[in-house]
Amino acid sequence: MLAGAATVGVLTAFLTDAVQRLGRVEAAASLGVVYTSLFAAGLLMVRLFADNVHLDADCVLFGAIETVVFETVGSSSIPQALVVNLSVAAVNLLLVGACFKELRVTTFDPALAQNLGYRPVLVHYVLMAATSVSLVAAFESVGSILVLTMLIVPAVTASLLTTRLSSLLAVAIGVAASSALGGHLLALAAPAVIFRPLGFESVDDSSTAGIAAVAAGLLLLIAVLLSPQKGIVSAAARRVSFGLRMACEDLLGGLYRQQESETARVPQVIPAGWPARFEPLIRRLAVWNLKRQGLVTIAAGHPALTDSGRTAAQQLVRSHRLWESYMARHFTLPDDHLDETAHRVEHFLDERLLSQLADELENPEHDPHGREIPGSPESND
Repeated sequence: MLAGAATVGVLTAFLTDAVQRLGRVEAAASLGVVYTSLFAAGLLMVRLFADNVHLDADCVLFGAIETVVFETVGSSSIPQALVVNLSVAAVNLLLVGACFKELRVTTFDPALAQNLGYRPVLVHYVLMAATSVSLVAAFESVGSILVLTMLIVPAVTASLLTTRLSSLLAVAIGVAASSALGGHLLALAAPAVIFRPLGFESVDDSSTAGIAAVAAGLLLLIAVLLSPQKGIVSAAARRVSFGLRMACEDLLGGLYRQQESETARVPQVIPAGWPARFEPLIRRLAVWNLKRQGLVTIAAGHPALTDSGRTAAQQLVRSHRLWESYMARHFTLPDDHLDETAHRVEHFLDERLLSQLADELENPEHDPHGREIPGSPESND
């Protein structure tokens, strides 16, 4: 069966490439054609040559991982599934360890691999054969659901947590192992806890393979929500944090302009794209955060800049007015367009970029509206 799986795996890869090349279709469509055709051929062969063979649907779907201990090697107590899967795992580790560089370059850049003297097509077929053998070796003991789950979910989970290939492989293995162990423990403990309060007194445990797939899905859900770089919650937290930083900086700049007597209106602190109804809450958070940092103080019920706050506000206003000067010099824009653009960019200009802007603009003393640029030679004097 393993030899047949390797043969069909290579055949699948070959036919997929052939259909993609000759039919001029994308890889996904080509794989769909080949997969469904071979699946239909397999069903036809079962019907013609093995019609009397009993196939347990539950065993095919969920496997019988709890009973593998009863099928041992010879007269020993070692499960046959353990020997088979450990052997396949050892071969996979040997393949990846010995050919890691070749597998990586042929997978992600076949053209470069070809120029380096590798044979990406041959490596691809070897990889497909190894994958096929691994799937068939695990299929009998864990069933198709867990095989497909462990083929896809740990890799997807790891890709949400890291972008480095070597780390991704290690994290994927860890996720798969955690799913298997956690699934087994949940299969023993969770059903009774969930179903007995509902009146199902006979429910004591569940299928390890099925619950392991659930555990893998839960780990994927956690990664989708909490991944540092790609998680939904993490991304929302970053947006809120950045919005609060923009609100704080807008408040600093507004207080500085009030001291300049440029305007007497209360500065807006609502970030772009945020509903206006959140403005009072964001203002309170901004004032609290700036007060905590020692940048503002409360005088007569209103925030006022401290010395350190005025220094930070000067830097922000300098960024704004230098960018306005840069835009006015290099682009033909109405004066009322300069302020909005500078208001967005001022939050991203660091000291190095400000120094480059000032040098290119020959250290201007005033912006296009005639307002003094903080930190200019005139203001320093």
